[in-house]
Amino acid sequence: MTGIKMVGIGLIVAGILALVYGSFSYTKETHAAKIGALELSVMDKETVNVPVWAAVAAIVVGGFVLLVPAKS
Repeated sequence: MTGIKMVGIGLIVAGILALVYGSFSYTKETHAAKIGALELSVMDKETVNVPVWAAVAAIVVGGFVLLVPAKS
């Protein structure tokens, strides 16, 4: 299996996951203050919404990559 075919499969899987879940979250640590040996930090939870059109586009492009024959 070539690298291009693996990219196509990856796009299809990412698009399906984006359609199923719709968003993903991650935690970002921000340093609020540092006074001598004392350090205060804040953990912020960020959520990113994935648009439906982007998920569908990833599936379509991944399918196109898998269906189009590679030039030798």
